[in-house]
Amino acid sequence: MLARERQNTIVEIVNREGSVRVKNLSKKFGVTEDSIRKDLAHLEKDGMLKKTYGGAVRVRTNSHDRYVSQRIGKNVEEKRVIAKRAYEIIQDGDVIFLDISTINIELVKLIVEADRPVTVVTNMIDAILIMLHEKDTKTKLIFLGGKLNRGRDGFVGTITNRNISNYQFDKAFMGVVGIEVNRNRVYTYDTEDALTKKSVMEVSNECYMLMEREKLSKDGNYKYAGIDEFTGLIMEESVEGTIMSKLKSYNIDIYC
Repeated sequence: MLARERQNTIVEIVNREGSVRVKNLSKKFGVTEDSIRKDLAHLEKDGMLKKTYGGAVRVRTNSHDRYVSQRIGKNVEEKRVIAKRAYEIIQDGDVIFLDISTINIELVKLIVEADRPVTVVTNMIDAILIMLHEKDTKTKLIFLGGKLNRGRDGFVGTITNRNISNYQFDKAFMGVVGIEVNRNRVYTYDTEDALTKKSVMEVSNECYMLMEREKLSKDGNYKYAGIDEFTGLIMEESVEGTIMSKLKSYNIDIYC
């Protein structure tokens, strides 16, 4: 195998597994550990991974898509797959909370289209705009006010959190900027948004993260929860190897 072919394979492994070890790669490819270290140095220079002691990890990024308007239109098909999986978890009669999330926009559309007899509680303006066009629907809508976060297209802050504290949700579907599997961290961008998300989780019987698989390698600026604080994780497709093993170690349900 040529060096370039080996390096391409290493990138595939690190993206799939999240990390690699020099010793294991040396055995796998039948080359010296020094050759693997040179491969990793070359790949790090190209921005394909990050070297660590004894190996390398996948590169994590922060896209800084702070505004909902920046995320609408991205990964639409993936979001629809995730929304459909979330929809199937909902039961008639449920009182659910929909967090500010572009995936939840797709979930609202499914709920409205099916005229599900559920109560939707949300702080997301887009959800209201979708439901305003429906008349004589079995779906009930409760909107939580508070401090308008224009970039988030929703309401957050002390007033919102106080309103949330009076509820007990059957299920909450939460937006995620990124998660860090090895450190048990779930991120968002904004501190007020983070505190509102936390308020929702405290009064929910079940909480589900909604996110595209790519967010396994993305960071936000503020941790709002640990992975193990959720009931489940819903993605558009599965992951393998060490990442899946680590996710399962948190004792959450995984839908993918």
